[in-house]
Amino acid sequence: MSGTSGTSGTSGTSDAGGVNGMSNTSDTGDVDNAGGTGDISDAGDTSSKDGVGGVNGVSGTPGEGPVGVAVVGCGVISGQYLRNLATFPAVRVVACADLDPARAEAAAAEYGLAHACGPREVLELPGVELVVNLTIPAAHAEIAEAAVAAGRHVYNEKPLTLDRESARRLLAAADRAGVRVGSAPDTFLGAGLQAMLRLLAEGGAGRPLSAVALMQGPGPQRWHHDPEFFFRPGGGPLFDMGPYYLTALVAALGPVARVTAMSGRSLDRRVIGAGPRAGTSFPVEVATHVTALLEFASGAIATTIFSFDSPLGRQDFLEFTCAEATVAGPNPNGFGGPLRLRGAGETEWDTLPVPETVTGRGVGVAEMAVAIRRGRPHRASGELGLHVLDVMISIGESAERGEFVDVASTCPRPDLLPEGWDPRVATSMEQKAKMTI
Repeated sequence: MSGTSGTSGTSGTSDAGGVNGMSNTSDTGDVDNAGGTGDISDAGDTSSKDGVGGVNGVSGTPGEGPVGVAVVGCGVISGQYLRNLATFPAVRVVACADLDPARAEAAAAEYGLAHACGPREVLELPGVELVVNLTIPAAHAEIAEAAVAAGRHVYNEKPLTLDRESARRLLAAADRAGVRVGSAPDTFLGAGLQAMLRLLAEGGAGRPLSAVALMQGPGPQRWHHDPEFFFRPGGGPLFDMGPYYLTALVAALGPVARVTAMSGRSLDRRVIGAGPRAGTSFPVEVATHVTALLEFASGAIATTIFSFDSPLGRQDFLEFTCAEATVAGPNPNGFGGPLRLRGAGETEWDTLPVPETVTGRGVGVAEMAVAIRRGRPHRASGELGLHVLDVMISIGESAERGEFVDVASTCPRPDLLPEGWDPRVATSMEQKAKMTI
């Protein structure tokens, strides 16, 4: 997204100074209504081979009442978070912060928040328990570390940080402080991907054997007014859009064991196609096409493409080949369907029912808040975010070195949400029963 703003999907903004510029941006196709098993009260072990699990997975403040939230980064994507968070009883947004005071004040006025301030000052407010960090990727680690040092839980927009060392350091600091780290994307908690994950977990198509995930398009410079961010380190199709697809694959197939990849860049400079700076060219600093093969610890294999070099836009291709059927999942950058199944020998797809979409950006924050109050692990965890980051970095290393790269980290597969879970009514009697340990 950008400014005390963060990163998500294919959008971004220029830095605003200070902590690498903190104001956020929107995803390439942010979708408000797009989308092992276990009850919401049992999310499983959160330990990892890197030794950063443990307390971070189950720490928190058991009790009642909403968790006080501060949003840091008041750019474009913050609007989706603030609108959605206002509908979740598990949280109460008390403040927003940005390096640009006017941006913070405007957001506070629009969403009726009590406080608007800078990213440092917000950590001093007594009602803030959880910081939602929507800053640009370059600021993710710094803002999150400051929140942890102040004794606050933190939920980072994707990617968790830009390198393995800072991500491990963040999770280790949270363990020591007895607070939690969460990480976007949370689209895997949407109705569409949850229906897909439940189908795969319950054996509705047989054992998953392989997967194909494609994200292709011409790049955000055609429509975004300030697209340079997407073509700098920490951007590109792999880091910008990859987290949605890789998180969905890990949630379905488990952790990745090793990768091999190739990458390229079609143009050294791109031209802004929209807005007041249309016609301005800028340098491209990252690979704009990445093809990677992933081998999972489960033995499954995935073929992936992440590209800003394709005239054909394709963001909803996620297929799983299973022993008895093929499953076509929904867009991993959304929260809804469709979900389709095609059995061996069948000539047509069957469209499967998907529950009505009731979630959007921020559902991971709401689920994390419930977990904090109930004293159980949360699903969009820092360990999951670290593993996806490790996979992306390993893909880049493989493409550069021309060899297989082992992925050192691991993470547990997030438990499925209970069927019918609705974050908008999470404090009702029925939902409380589901959330009780």
